[in-house]
Amino acid sequence: MANIKELSVEDKLRALYDLQLIDSRIDEIRNVRGELPLEVEDLEDEVAGLSTRLEKLKTDLESIEEQIKDKKVAIEDHKAAIKKYTEQQKNVRNNREFNSLTKEVEFQELEIQLAEKHIKEMKASIEHKKEVIAQSSERLDAKSSHLSHKKSELDAIMAETQKEETFLTEKSAEYQGLIEERLLAAYNRIRSSVRNGLAVVSIERGASAGSFFTIPPQTQMEIAARKKIITDEHSGRILVDSVLAEEEKEKMEQLFSKI
Repeated sequence: MANIKELSVEDKLRALYDLQLIDSRIDEIRNVRGELPLEVEDLEDEVAGLSTRLEKLKTDLESIEEQIKDKKVAIEDHKAAIKKYTEQQKNVRNNREFNSLTKEVEFQELEIQLAEKHIKEMKASIEHKKEVIAQSSERLDAKSSHLSHKKSELDAIMAETQKEETFLTEKSAEYQGLIEERLLAAYNRIRSSVRNGLAVVSIERGASAGSFFTIPPQTQMEIAARKKIITDEHSGRILVDSVLAEEEKEKMEQLFSKI
């Protein structure tokens, strides 16, 4: 291949148009995937978030169940204390000791009531959390199934297009290497600023492809002469004549057919 400095203006135009055809083909492949990669990524994040939330809910549930067990043990301890103080009341020597033990019994009974109240509240909390867990599990299953479907869809598209995209990406880099840095920067700048990614277009029916603005006959002659790089004054796109465009399209079609 010729060095960049050795390329004529015509060769530069051909290299630019070839690069455009290759990059447009890559765009088509990526458009087939559409938003699928982003959809898969969003679903993966959502599934991970739901899984984390579900695990936390289950951990919270286990913690509450443990607290209920502790409260039940505490109630049994309070009951044992009541039994002990009641027995001690039978052997008191005076009213002061009897009243003191009575207060202890009353305190233990209040502790039992408080523990039972807490158990009731925690059981209600358990029922609520079980409902949330069931709903979250159902949602997680649905999202996981949707993710699996989307991944399969993406994998199928990737399997069909990956080889072609890899080949074309390598060819794009190869043709970029033929184009001088300033011109390549202009190509990339134009390509990123237009919706369809077309930075190099041919003349069709007296206007640049995709445009309604007629190009003056003198300018069309200059474009056909291939002596200098000419851009469309309306869109800023680099212009090539239709003959060159058809020749390069044919050449690129042969290249693409080998993939």
